[in-house]
Amino acid sequence: MKGKRKDGSSQSYRFLAKERGQVFRIVFGTGNTAARLFDILLISVIILSVILVMISSNSKLSPTVERTLRYAELGFSLLFTLEYLLRIFISPKPFRYMVSFLGIIDLLAILPIYLIVIFPEASHLLIIRLLRVLRIFRVLKLLRYVEEARHLKNALLASSRKIFVFFFFVLILATVFGSIIFLIEGSGEGFTSIPKSIYWAIITITTVGYGDIVPQTAFGQIIASVVTLIGYSIIAVPTGIITAEISLGLMNQKNDQCPNCGVTKHQKDAKFCRMCSTNLEKSDSRQ
Repeated sequence: MKGKRKDGSSQSYRFLAKERGQVFRIVFGTGNTAARLFDILLISVIILSVILVMISSNSKLSPTVERTLRYAELGFSLLFTLEYLLRIFISPKPFRYMVSFLGIIDLLAILPIYLIVIFPEASHLLIIRLLRVLRIFRVLKLLRYVEEARHLKNALLASSRKIFVFFFFVLILATVFGSIIFLIEGSGEGFTSIPKSIYWAIITITTVGYGDIVPQTAFGQIIASVVTLIGYSIIAVPTGIITAEISLGLMNQKNDQCPNCGVTKHQKDAKFCRMCSTNLEKSDSRQ
């Protein structure tokens, strides 16, 4: 009897593991029909929920429309909650998913509706308005369906140090020119402090030019012209850095992405995906 029980429980465990793997390939995968249908359905729901959030921000809606939107919002929140819990349940490493970028976005998509319940009839509070606006983060859930977003993320991570050094240099430049323009123009022309003058320098370097603070002296206008020309010269630097990293990443990538779930960083001699067990040797990316 004990042997039969062990065999039965072992078979049940294998059956549950198999079913869990199939659901994983549908929810996290992209290489099969069921996964594509799931993605299309979820994308449609995300877009519709974001549109309703935008409509609900209108303060001139009738009570009937507001009530309908609240019910729809509750329905969307429950649906996204089930999706979030399902992803946690079927993920081989639930905590890694929960603390990942997409996991946090999924949490932000459902968190506001439950936090608002804690503060009923308190819509005048700033925190409530903030939580309602946070629902717009659902649109970021679409990032998981854009393959190019992964390449962009990798390029940003690879160029982060260069970008940091560049922005630090720009900040130093803005501080120097802000201090110079403060000495030239003085407080009478709107340059009431060095921080405000630095603000003017940043706006000028980035070629935004709000026009709220404008140099009036001839020397100040010369400085403004120099700052603008410098801004035009350096504004393309971060774009070039990121573009170079994207190109380098595409050229040097190991082509080890799973065609089903998109997981990368497999071992060089790996034949199957470490997450969904898809045969990597049949993928064109591994040839």
